[in-house]
Amino acid sequence: MTWTFTDDVDVFLAAAGPSLAARPVEHTVVLTVTERLRRSGAHHYGDDDPLLGWWRGADGAVAGTLVRTPPHAALLNAVPPEAVGPLVEALGAGPGLDGVDADRDIAALLAARLPGCRTEQEQRLYRLGTLLPPSPAPEGRARAAARADRALLVAWVEEFAEATGQSKSSAEWLVDEGTERGSLTLWENGGTPVALAGRSRMLAGTVRVTSVYTPPEFRGRGFGAAVTAEASRAARAEGAAEVLLFADLANPTSNGVYLRIGYEPVADRVRLRRGT
Repeated sequence: MTWTFTDDVDVFLAAAGPSLAARPVEHTVVLTVTERLRRSGAHHYGDDDPLLGWWRGADGAVAGTLVRTPPHAALLNAVPPEAVGPLVEALGAGPGLDGVDADRDIAALLAARLPGCRTEQEQRLYRLGTLLPPSPAPEGRARAAARADRALLVAWVEEFAEATGQSKSSAEWLVDEGTERGSLTLWENGGTPVALAGRSRMLAGTVRVTSVYTPPEFRGRGFGAAVTAEASRAARAEGAAEVLLFADLANPTSNGVYLRIGYEPVADRVRLRRGT
């Protein structure tokens, strides 16, 4: 039983890719991150090299992964409790575990072993059951974002990142790539965009609804629910077997919206941060 680490995404995927694809709901973010590294290069997320690792259990099978793309927290997925101690021994003295995103139980084990840890964010993963669009629908209609919307979209994605404690560094790339794929949906009212929702690239039959954002001046009118439902419908229409999204547990409004339109809780994740 051991951890193996690399900075080469192809080496990582050769070892851990089948285990990720076998449980795509649980590994949705890791699938997205490693696909972007594969398509755009090792420094897509920042100047520092990524850190990619996998744990093999007693039977030799991959039974847990770590994906760290500085400055983002290290993503831990499907890590068994017995792998936590060896992970801390391997990386705990350096910056590799300064930020960690893991399921609630593994996050608790890590917090007990890493001095100075604090909880930075708690999120809930949802999967779509029966889609229930808002009825009656709010005023306006959905449309695909266009290149002419770029400045507005970049500003909104940056505002979303700031509100959710994420890096703004990928905002322009996300807008350009999403517009090209036709995966950014706007809700507009009277010709004015009032809400946004994006969709991740389909991987292993899953699509994740992302960057759901309504500017403060347009909130409370159902626009966020409507644009999320439309993005979810589009993901299903593309052939996704699973449509997913994450919600910050500190935001009861968004969690309530997702439940009302047909999303069901899957699991909770906790982001830890060491130091100041």
